[in-house]
Amino acid sequence: MTDYRALFDLPADTAYFNAAQVGPLPIRAAEAGQTAFRDKLRPWRHSTNALFFDRPESVRGEAARLFNASADDIALVPAASYGLATAARNLDLQSGDEIVILDGQFPSNVYTWRALAQQTGAVIKTAKRTETGTWTQALLATITPRTRLVACGALHWIDGGRIDLAVVSQAAKAQGAALVLDLTQSLGVMAFDVKAVDPDFAVAAAYKWMLSPYATGYLYVAPRHQGGVPLEQNWINRSDARDFSRLTDYRDTYDAGARRFDMGERANHQLLPAALESLRLINGLGVSEIARQCAATSASIKAEVAPLELHADIPEQAPHYLSLSLPAHAPADIAFQLREKGVHASQRGPRLRISAHIYNTDNDVDRLIGALKDILR
Repeated sequence: MTDYRALFDLPADTAYFNAAQVGPLPIRAAEAGQTAFRDKLRPWRHSTNALFFDRPESVRGEAARLFNASADDIALVPAASYGLATAARNLDLQSGDEIVILDGQFPSNVYTWRALAQQTGAVIKTAKRTETGTWTQALLATITPRTRLVACGALHWIDGGRIDLAVVSQAAKAQGAALVLDLTQSLGVMAFDVKAVDPDFAVAAAYKWMLSPYATGYLYVAPRHQGGVPLEQNWINRSDARDFSRLTDYRDTYDAGARRFDMGERANHQLLPAALESLRLINGLGVSEIARQCAATSASIKAEVAPLELHADIPEQAPHYLSLSLPAHAPADIAFQLREKGVHASQRGPRLRISAHIYNTDNDVDRLIGALKDILR
């Protein structure tokens, strides 16, 4: 493993394995955010274009690289739920149409479709994985000629089981179904290519694996949907909004591409500077290097925990995720006990979820294994 810890403000006695819940800001991102808050004391020091337009476009361009998309295809959104709601508003479902989701899918990617089903008369169908099967197999078995929408991610947020999105996309398209993706648990740490997958919409909240502030996120909108209806009618996503002297020359036309779907106050003067630094770090290192680092950490942990009766037995588990089955004698509050020993992970049902990122080191792995031995002895 390469040591990237100096890029973060993580104490030596803290082993943080919970990026799937919240990713820490890199030091440079935090400094950029602090500077942005100080700049708010004297807002006249920055030009209107720099504050409202130039920085959002820089963020849009960096985010687009993670999708392998054009900046014109990316909208700036505050949450995954915002992007999913945008997708729901622009999909045409009829009574009896089927919406396919995963069993135990993250709530934001369920409630949106329940509401759409109630509005349209569509039916929710849940893909359930068998004990030895993959989530890809579960989706393929659930898609039928009546399926008109498949909503999922690149992996299951609880157990980390991967989904072959190219295969699922092909199956959905064969039935004339749309594909909407929540990539919050994968974008920035797993390679993704909109050209290979061709989703209709794909959104990712950035505060986890993209190491960014809360309330930042990115929505990919396929060109075929870029003439759609945004959730908000705000001033900044209209054409020629840069000309502040003509804002009351009200326009019915929008800015280019997916920008019409941008959230209100997209410029986010205090948050975007930090998000931009985090995106630059991720793109500078490259997703392949980040994935390699995470896979190395996970492999090291997986080998060490097997004698403790913790097993990574989920088929096709993503390299940055470890969902470990707990032995029967494990305490119900194992995550709390780990925290007391300076180790941070999540418990999801009968499993311990360990999600490493580039800042984790061999010392972190040793601390985790030592803590688990103490707790499970």
